[in-house]
Amino acid sequence: MDGSAALLVALMSAIPFFEARYAIPAAITLGMPPAEAFVLGFVGNILPVFALLVLLEPVSEWLRVRSAFFERFFTWLFARTRRHSERFEVYGALALIPFVAVPLPVTGAWTASAAAFVFGIRFRYALPTIAAGILIASAVTTLITIGVTGAIL
Repeated sequence: MDGSAALLVALMSAIPFFEARYAIPAAITLGMPPAEAFVLGFVGNILPVFALLVLLEPVSEWLRVRSAFFERFFTWLFARTRRHSERFEVYGALALIPFVAVPLPVTGAWTASAAAFVFGIRFRYALPTIAAGILIASAVTTLITIGVTGAIL
């Protein structure tokens, strides 16, 4: 496959709710080697996670300062979610692995990044667990796609 196809797979993997779980099967079905589709799907899916984990906090603070609505909303949200101890931060981060790993709609890396933000899970815990979930989801999706396309072809 050419560079534009590779870029397309990586970009499709970065789209919320689409992510690697749909980009990988599309790439393999269109003739991309499974290993290449897997790597591009994983990389494309993990890139937005960095930005989300870094930017959600400052963006929410910016909104809180400029809007009474967002101030009330985030105060309400954090009062209900961030009461937990440091132990929750570590073990709560581990819950992100199966949440991302299950290749179903609305359980991907974007949603997990938002959950990490809402529950106050720090970057150092959230990133590796979300990455592990993406790795598992990408592997499962690739293996299922290879099996299905192999059975059909």
